[in-house]
This record gives sequence, structure tokens and C-alpha cells, in this order.
Amino acid sequence: MTQTAPATALRTVPAGQGWLLAFAGFTFFTLFAGEFWRDSVSWLGWGIIAGLCLVVSIVFLVRARPRVPIRQWPKTLLLFLLLCIVSIAWSAYRAESSVAAVAQLATTTAGAFFALCLTWHQILRALGAAFRWIIGLSLVFELFVSVVIRHHILPLFTTYQYPSGKLPDAFYWSRDLLFHGGKIQGIVGNSDILGMITLFALIVFAIQLADRTVNRTAGIVWLALAAITFLLTRSSTVIVALGFVIVVLLFAWWARSVQQSRRVPLYVTAAVVALGGAASVTFFWGTVTKLLGKTADLTGRTDIWEKVIHLAQQKPYFGWGWISYWAPWVQPFKGLAIRNKVEYLQAHNAYLDVWLQLGILGLVIFGLLVVTTFGRGWFMAVDRAPFDRDGVVRADVPYTAITLLPLLMLAAMIAQSLAESRMLVEGGFALLAMFSIKTKLERP
Repeated sequence: MTQTAPATALRTVPAGQGWLLAFAGFTFFTLFAGEFWRDSVSWLGWGIIAGLCLVVSIVFLVRARPRVPIRQWPKTLLLFLLLCIVSIAWSAYRAESSVAAVAQLATTTAGAFFALCLTWHQILRALGAAFRWIIGLSLVFELFVSVVIRHHILPLFTTYQYPSGKLPDAFYWSRDLLFHGGKIQGIVGNSDILGMITLFALIVFAIQLADRTVNRTAGIVWLALAAITFLLTRSSTVIVALGFVIVVLLFAWWARSVQQSRRVPLYVTAAVVALGGAASVTFFWGTVTKLLGKTADLTGRTDIWEKVIHLAQQKPYFGWGWISYWAPWVQPFKGLAIRNKVEYLQAHNAYLDVWLQLGILGLVIFGLLVVTTFGRGWFMAVDRAPFDRDGVVRADVPYTAITLLPLLMLAAMIAQSLAESRMLVEGGFALLAMFSIKTKLERP
């Protein structure tokens, strides 16, 4: 489905400028593989790289000078960012909230750069390049560790205060598991993060193949490598996310096959499936977790959720103050979530994290941000845009795979957000901001 720009068209950089795409790909790489930079060149090195990406993104935005009236910006995104900033006033840790608010604005700036300076096809190309680098380097890295080093390795520039030989497995950059049937962690040092990246990559590579925007042989090879990496991570969270993506894709195909006025049965079926799925998980919790290879407490997640809910209830309406990643040196996060000698710095649920930090007000705004963005992604995927000038749907315009990009990636993120808080930080929030802005500005 080819889309035309709305009347308030954005000024985009011509597709032939490869250096713009190269920078966009590098920025996507940095957002999704932040742990790689922190583990390899230290937090300071990562900070310098992230700062340079921010500065260059601002330069591109200034040069593009997009003329976007304030009424066309996604209000829920603006309100969420405003609340993050305002929460400094009542925060229990004002210095950390100030830093977190700046980081959130910086991440949103990257999302705005993608949305305002790139076309959908350029976004797809930049995402594809970033994911190829992450997957390729991860496989080479794990192969090097297993063939040459042959033992666990720690991140560089890191010192842990633990007795020798007794470090928890979660602290290692790689655990030399490629040839031992374990979950590989790749350059990002975490199997769940790498698994989610490979799920995104499967979506991007499949869309590129379907729309024939890449060499077919190369596209198939990278799709296969992404699938192999996905299997090697064996992340239960990402397996569930994949299942949700497939369900959403099937409903999108169904919606494309019927006229807009005849979609009531589709939405009724979707509601029944959603309620049935929720009921099945509730009544057969033990069986479901066993099938996923998890304990009934989801590897300690339910304990963390209980503690977070208890804290959130102490300041239910406006929260403790925005902090993004938890700062382990301040209350109430110090020692809040420790399992097997590892201190976790998130609630492992994006919505509980928002409730804890920004209260019910923040949870409502964030929920609306996710729902409205997903809704616009749905209609972008299933409606025959563009419309003609009289508002009549043009049935002669064919569907294309690229219009599924926001819908499927958001579906994966929403599924992940129930067990991880990655949607609130780095690549997760940058994607959410990008999709929120771009689907709002370019909707029919």
C-alpha cells in the first residue's frame, strides 16, 4: 500500500543520501545495543556516543525544519514527557529524576528524528542495517568466546565486589554456551534483550523480503540467521511476544480481506480471543509457566511485582517520581529487587513501573499513549490509504507489507511490556515515540 503525505507534509531528506541512513542505522544500533557499548567501552564511552547521537539528531531536525502544528503532535506523548519533568517537584530523589527526565527527552528526540527526517522505507532500511550488525556481531562474538576463549567473560571496565569464582551468571557478558545448549547472550550480554532484537529483526527482514526491497538471497540468509539466533536465545518472554505478533498478523490479514463496514465479526472474534486467552492464563497458570520453562513465580517476577505494588500504593496518584532505570543507591529502590545475589533495576512490567514512578495519572496517560499508537498502527496496516481528496477510499491501491511495520513491532513491544520494562527506556521508548509521532502525522 503506497501512502501519500498529508496536506501538512513533512520535509524529508531525499532517499539517496546514504550518510543519513548510515547515521540512522548507527543510532538505532546504539539505542538497542546500549549494553554492548557499556560493556565494551565503559559507561563513560557509551555516554559520549549517546551524546554525539543526540547532537547529530538535533542538527538533522534543525536542518529539516518540519512544520508541524502543535495540534498534530500526539498529545499523550507530550503529556507523558511533561509529567516526567513535573514529577521532579515531588520526587523522593530529585537529582536522579532530573537526570532521568533529561534522558527521556533525549530518547524522544531520537524518536522524533526518525519520524520527521526519514520516510517509512528509510526507517525500515535503517532498522534492518542495525539489526544485521547486532545479530552478526553477536554470533561472531559467541563463536569467538566458545572457540578461542572457552570460558565465561566479564564486561570490560567492570569490577564486582564478590569472592573469586562466585559471581552470579547474570553478571557475565558471555557464558560460553554456544556449543553447550545454553541461552546465548550476544554482544548485548542478555538473552532476553537479544531475543527481542531478533524478533524485531524477523519482522523487519520479512517485510523487506515481502516488498522486495532487498536482494532475495541476502534477505533469506539474514532471515535465517535471525531465526537461528532467536532459537539460541530461548527467551520465554520473546516466545510469547512472537505468538502475539502472529495472532495480530492473522487478524490484520483478515481485516485486509473484508470491507471496512464488514469488520464487526472480526472485532468480536478478537475480543473473544483476548478474553479466552486471559482466562486460560489465569486458570491454567501453572501449566502455562511450565510449558514456557518457567517456575510459577516467573523466575521471581511475581515477588518483584508484589513489592512494586506495595510501594505504589503508598503514593498511588502521582508516584515517587520519574527515574526510568532504578537507581540502586537511593530509596526505595536500594535492595528492592534482589534474586540470586543479582539486584534488578526494573519492575519487569512497564505498567507497574509507570504506576510506581508516576502514579495512576501517569499510568492512564501512558496507557493511552500505547493504545492510541497501536490503534493508528492497526488502521495504517488494514485500511487502503491513501484517500482521494473527497475522502473516498481508493480500492485500486494495493496493500504493501511495510504498512504492517508499526503494528507488528508495537504488538511485540506490548507483549514484552508485561514481563519487562524495556518499553520505557532506550530503544523501546524511542520506537514508541517514533511510531506515535509518525502515525499521528501521516494518518489518512
